[in-house]
Amino acid sequence: MARPLFEPPSPVLFRELFPYTSPPLSPLSQPHLPLRLGPDPHLTDTTFRDGQQARPPYTPQQVGHLFDLLHRLAGPRGLIRQSEFFLYSERDRAALRLCQERGYRFPEPTGWIRAARQDVELVRHAGVSETGVLTPASDYHIVAKLGLTRSKALDRYLGIVQDILAMGIRPRCHLEDVTRADVFGFVLPYLERLTELSAESGVEIRVRLCDTMGFGLPWSEADLPRGVPQLVRAITDETGTVGGRLEWHGHNDFHLGVANAMAAWLHGVSAVNGTWLGFGERTGNTPLEGLVFLWMGLTGASDVDTLAITEAARFFREELGVEIPAGMPFVGSAMATTAAGIHADGLIKDPEIYSIFDTAKLLARPPGVLITDKGGSAALALWLNGQRQLRGLPPLAKNTPDLAPLATWVQELYQQGRQTAVSDVELLAAVERLSPSLLN
Repeated sequence: MARPLFEPPSPVLFRELFPYTSPPLSPLSQPHLPLRLGPDPHLTDTTFRDGQQARPPYTPQQVGHLFDLLHRLAGPRGLIRQSEFFLYSERDRAALRLCQERGYRFPEPTGWIRAARQDVELVRHAGVSETGVLTPASDYHIVAKLGLTRSKALDRYLGIVQDILAMGIRPRCHLEDVTRADVFGFVLPYLERLTELSAESGVEIRVRLCDTMGFGLPWSEADLPRGVPQLVRAITDETGTVGGRLEWHGHNDFHLGVANAMAAWLHGVSAVNGTWLGFGERTGNTPLEGLVFLWMGLTGASDVDTLAITEAARFFREELGVEIPAGMPFVGSAMATTAAGIHADGLIKDPEIYSIFDTAKLLARPPGVLITDKGGSAALALWLNGQRQLRGLPPLAKNTPDLAPLATWVQELYQQGRQTAVSDVELLAAVERLSPSLLN
């Protein structure tokens, strides 16, 4: 028997946590929770749904190429299980059909709709086995946005879920704004009714926990509704919802998107949702490429085609004209590049000293160096060793005498007011002019 729904006399907005006139507060008063890793941890993708709400739309062909790269990353084990699509425009539906025609097992293309009767018809004709359904969970959305009571919202959501089940399609209910929701007064009663529908229909109804505004906190001591571990454990322990039915969808408004995703995995959620390069509303979603490497570290798996990440970054940069921040982890142009002399010195001695992992092997991105006034002879030696390797020459030490004229030239450039790094073309010309022996 599902617990009763609590219908408050006025919306529950948690003003003690969300004063609005100042940043949200982060009380830490709950007991520490031991870790409980979710069963079968894996990823899902929303590049072509939430990821398209923050950029110009992709063409169907561009979607197809990015979907191919998701498939490479997913591999035979299904690291990335599903990718969701809008169904509203012919452009959206054409992109979905293109990906369905690939015939890939992973990722499975799924739909996404609002909890509205007219949207259900879109799912009927989309050819998908599963669809997400937007079912807002907080009073901010139920009352202020939809103009409903909790009871009426619950009736609407359950009615749409039943319609989808009647079509033989799996529903995935998205609890929008769950980190501002009344967990015991609405979320748990709602999930218990979904569990009853699942038992009656014999179809697994999945649940996506949506940190829509990035309010989630990754520490187990953080209170509900913001504390991700407390939220996950309340759902699994109080309702019996198994982690295999749960998925986490986070935003990065407070720089905690990745941390909250890890917290969800470590406390019982099986699936974590992300997008290529973290594209998504406002500050974006959790970056898929970051989740891949965290998943590898969490599971110890190494059979992942991580070179697909570098190919995706190249496609975004060269084909889509996206300016990827140079320092963005795994995909930025400077992710394996140093400008500090002390780091360059370490890289000359052993790449492991200042490399996060074998970036040449896993991302086709060997350690590099940016030549400025901060690097000295060590940075020049590291840059020259890259050039010498191409020519089949042995590496140089940073104290090689012929480096001195080149180092002096670099320092003089910046003493004269230069403010940009020295390019490879400039360096090659300077070597030829000042110290030609360095590349011969």
